[in-house]
Amino acid sequence: MPNTISSIRRVRKTEIQASVNRIRKSKYKSAVKEMAGYISAGKLKEAKAFLPKFHSRLMKIAKTGVVPRETASRKISRFTKRIQNLKNTK
Repeated sequence: MPNTISSIRRVRKTEIQASVNRIRKSKYKSAVKEMAGYISAGKLKEAKAFLPKFHSRLMKIAKTGVVPRETASRKISRFTKRIQNLKNTK
């Protein structure tokens, strides 16, 4: 247990920030699962409509440092490529 007042405050602040980061990571995973669901179901129209929101959500979360920017960019790139491949096959 922390002894000084500043360390007690710091523990409290760390717990709050950890919960915020947990929420952000959950939103990131939810967005990825939603996009994967559209693509696996072959819902091209919904996937294309969701792509700008998907891009925005991932980059907003990456901006805060919860996930690396490179990881978010890679996910966006791969899903965009999968949408293009889905469009070309139909």
